[in-house]
Amino acid sequence: MTPIPAAPAERLRFGFGTNGFAHHGLDDVLTVLADLGYDSVGLTLDHSHLDPYAPDLPRRVDRLAGRLDRLGLAVMVETGSPYLLDPWHKHHPTLMSVPGVDRRVDLLGRAIRVAADLGAPAVHLCSGPAPEGVPEQEAWKRLAVGCEEVLEIAREHGVALGFEPEPYMFVDTVERVLELRSRLGDPEGFGITLDIGHAHCVEEPSLLDCVALAAPHLVNVQIEDMRRGVHEHLEFGAGEIDFPPVLAALKAAGYLGPVSVEIQGASLNAPDIARRSLEFLKAAEPF
Repeated sequence: MTPIPAAPAERLRFGFGTNGFAHHGLDDVLTVLADLGYDSVGLTLDHSHLDPYAPDLPRRVDRLAGRLDRLGLAVMVETGSPYLLDPWHKHHPTLMSVPGVDRRVDLLGRAIRVAADLGAPAVHLCSGPAPEGVPEQEAWKRLAVGCEEVLEIAREHGVALGFEPEPYMFVDTVERVLELRSRLGDPEGFGITLDIGHAHCVEEPSLLDCVALAAPHLVNVQIEDMRRGVHEHLEFGAGEIDFPPVLAALKAAGYLGPVSVEIQGASLNAPDIARRSLEFLKAAEPF
């Protein structure tokens, strides 16, 4: 008897981050991505696209929700804009800052409410750098306390958190995200954002091992090419990553969330880079 072939895994859903379209208005970004055939958008809250401190934010979010629906684009809300809270210092203040933690909690709370109103499943966040002169255990304690406060807001609104390990930040590896999760008591709703380029840049385990480590808690994936030890987001093919096995590992893990291109330096040629990126990812995805 001829065996029945296994059904193909569901295809991955590709997105592109708005921080790679710094010179486009948000409406135009969404139009370009939808016309190119993207499934989703990684929406970074910032001064130019969607300012979380705008006085008419509810109106803007309501209008955006309708536009996303009409275009058939899913959305992930991201909070990695480096100078949103401090024009001089990247990613400051953090959840470890004293004073300043209240400003970061407030921003993340705004992001959670935006995500809930847009129907986004999760909000991306990262640790930022450790405060100077603060012992590591004190930094862990402050970060856990801040995350608990943010997690409570997220629970109230039915939104998950996707904590991203980022090179040269306090939490820079998947293992350290898992340690933070353990310190929080392994709560529901505290997930992981895995950036494939970041993992290649700094992680000791292989990329496939990083996917396996993150997989049980994975809510968001960012993707770009990168070189080992150099934190520079590159177009696909300009770095060192072998992408088909990585995409295969995501599919094998049953990941169904967005796989969002994260090339902040794309802005001067954003439509063409977005087109080439989607063509590359579709060709690299195994079936």
